[in-house]
Amino acid sequence: MTLTVREFWTVFHGMLAGAIFLLAFSAGLVGLLNLKQNSVSPEGLRERLTRLTVQLWVMALIAWVTVLSGTYIVFPWYRARSPDSPRSALLDNPTKAGWDSFGMEWKEHVAWIAPILATAVAWLVARYGPQLAQRDEVRRAAIVLFCLAFLAAAIAGLFGTFINKAAPIY
Repeated sequence: MTLTVREFWTVFHGMLAGAIFLLAFSAGLVGLLNLKQNSVSPEGLRERLTRLTVQLWVMALIAWVTVLSGTYIVFPWYRARSPDSPRSALLDNPTKAGWDSFGMEWKEHVAWIAPILATAVAWLVARYGPQLAQRDEVRRAAIVLFCLAFLAAAIAGLFGTFINKAAPIY
């Protein structure tokens, strides 16, 4: 089995970088949820925070790689001004045109929220560190932002899967 260059980048963008971010989310969420003062010793808290900080920065980087590769590598092939582009294939079929008008709009714009929020959460954990164990409001805010990043990325990934199925990039 061989992949064209375009297929390789589509797989890299969605099934490698995007999927890694989505799969790593559960570990990051558990890490944030387990930062409670009464559940861990000071040494354990430092160890958890170090691991969580590295993990969250790596996840933010992966989210940026995903959105940048989608925007600047895969997306131009999708939106090419030719009658055989994936976008043209969707727009020419009235039953599939919504995948472009709503699904790609989500991917083009809302998906950018995922790396922005993931970076904000990594910064919050790095900035507040051990204080997160005592400051429930900051920890809860980080959890909410992190869940919103996951939600934006998961919906974008779902749309990407369906759009690529309906109009693949060759």
